[in-house]
Amino acid sequence: MNTKIAVLLVEDDINLGSLLCEFLSVKGFSVDQAFNGAEGFEQFSKKKFDICLIDVMMPKMDGFTLAKKIRTIDKGTPFLFLTAKSMLDDKIEGFKLGADDYVTKPFSMEELILRVNAIVKRTKKMEEENYQGTFEIGCYTFNYEKRILAAGNKEQKLTQKENELLNLLCINKNKVLERSEALTRIWKDDNYFNSRSMDVYITKLRGYLKQDESIELVNVHGTGYKLFVK
Repeated sequence: MNTKIAVLLVEDDINLGSLLCEFLSVKGFSVDQAFNGAEGFEQFSKKKFDICLIDVMMPKMDGFTLAKKIRTIDKGTPFLFLTAKSMLDDKIEGFKLGADDYVTKPFSMEELILRVNAIVKRTKKMEEENYQGTFEIGCYTFNYEKRILAAGNKEQKLTQKENELLNLLCINKNKVLERSEALTRIWKDDNYFNSRSMDVYITKLRGYLKQDESIELVNVHGTGYKLFVK
């Protein structure tokens, strides 16, 4: 199963990082490597990963801070902490941040592989169980796979970005979709120009959904958007 697993490895120990990277690659994983938290966050913001392996003690940005920043833009990608610490308080802090597992150095490479495979398998199963190819939004039916928004006999073919954005809004229906998460997932970068571009797509989606007055696509000031369906 691991031939398609994309791993972000964030480890400041060059020797250990190189060994881990080589071992994971030999086992069939696709590995991107970063040597501090800031570099790790930059790489995470540009690419979709199946799992992140994060060292806790790092320069520029420690692993806990990196995990917090990751969770501001991505709620689902699992991560596992690598640390020389074995204190209970540190483990508790890691799990509070949403860690899926916690490995204390020194550790067995084979054990790490087993844990990574188990986490990714569990995550993918949850994604499959939660996957919904078709959404009912008021009087509309949204088919994500076909990129069609339909109401009665009228169909609107969506562009790729319209489709991806409406899909995220539907998954988070009646909840706030954070602007940074949408930008990172769809545009791969949350810069000013992409942000303005997303505002244009939000306006277009409002136009497509205006036939049903029970639907509101609202701006949540300073946070993001909410697809509100009464």
